[in-house]
Amino acid sequence: MIELDNVSYSYGGGELLSNVQMQLEPGSFHFLTGPSGAGKTTLLKLCYGALHSTSGRVRVFNMDVKGLDRDQTANLRRRVGVVHQDCRFLDHLPVIENIALPLTVSGRDTTGEDDNLRELLNWVGLAERADALPPELSGGERQRAALARSVILSPEVIIADEPTGNVDWEMSQRLLQLLVELNRMGKTVLIATHDLSLIRAAKNHVQARVLRISNRAVQLAGASL
Repeated sequence: MIELDNVSYSYGGGELLSNVQMQLEPGSFHFLTGPSGAGKTTLLKLCYGALHSTSGRVRVFNMDVKGLDRDQTANLRRRVGVVHQDCRFLDHLPVIENIALPLTVSGRDTTGEDDNLRELLNWVGLAERADALPPELSGGERQRAALARSVILSPEVIIADEPTGNVDWEMSQRLLQLLVELNRMGKTVLIATHDLSLIRAAKNHVQARVLRISNRAVQLAGASL
């Protein structure tokens, strides 16, 4: 589904990632960990085509991302839902309209989608906040709204960049449970995190592989995590 073959990425004259070999199978659940500045966000962006590797090959859904035209890239982005670190909401629009934005951008007719949107808001526990503006949301509410927006197009892969970085432990567990539910629905999940406690908690609910960036390479982390 997502395959990085001998991938390297350089930035500012220095190599951030080197000779990365990584493969995400359909329906798998992965954590990506490593120290701050190791390249976790960069690696995630390589996985959905927001960045292109300096060398090596990235294949997503059996397509080389460097060879995709504009329409193919747009189709790829619809099949991969991304939860960004900074959430990236339009502050003048209510939550429900922010969540619906991918539908509009993809050119889908949103007529009759209100019931689906309300159901999705209920799933993430934001039914009563549908008409709130993003600045009125707490950190946990923003992250849950971001997760809802990432799955509105029913993507096959969910990529989340530090989704629990700015929330308390209880909210971290709630977000984790939502991601586990998506995985049980057959979605491939990749989460970048520095929180080893979150990883340990996840292993009680899902069979997760832990990948660690160390010395510019990606390694399978030991069972001690």
